Amino acid sequence: MCIIKGFYAMDKFDWQIIQALQKNGRLTNQEIGDLIGLSASQCSRRRQLLEQKGVILGYTARIQQQALGLEVTAMIHINLRTHEAKSQQAFQELIEAEDNIQDAFSISGDADFILKVVAENLEQLSQFVTERLLSYNFIGHIKSYIVLKKIKEQNHFLIKPKSMSYHHSQ
Repeated sequence: MCIIKGFYAMDKFDWQIIQALQKNGRLTNQEIGDLIGLSASQCSRRRQLLEQKGVILGYTARIQQQALGLEVTAMIHINLRTHEAKSQQAFQELIEAEDNIQDAFSISGDADFILKVVAENLEQLSQFVTERLLSYNFIGHIKSYIVLKKIKEQNHFLIKPKSMSYHHSQ
């Protein structure tokens, strides 16, 4: 491993550590080392460096939303009335404040943003859209799509080690 002009060079062991952690974030350094052929101390050092460089952002638990009573998932396209900085900032604050919003993306195409929203039922989703989202004057148009069935939901990235692959240091 080395630093090259602001970029962190990741070798095959770094890639293997990331792959192992994406499959099971609870692995100990010893368990990772056993999987990839390094000592626990080497894995620990590499893991800490990957965290410091911002490659590994954190560790979380995946929760089944239905176990929390959240039966409905919707994708909601949002168009802002105007694209001035004030509207963009207000929308960003809305996204941060609303727990129903799981993911938010600025996108190209017909909509300005797409939100992944969860709710207990269709009535709660309807209330969220009409009473919360439509109450903001900076939102111009909303189009909702109810998720009927999750076909694939992936919480990890496909990683294929490359001989010269770098991650930009922050």
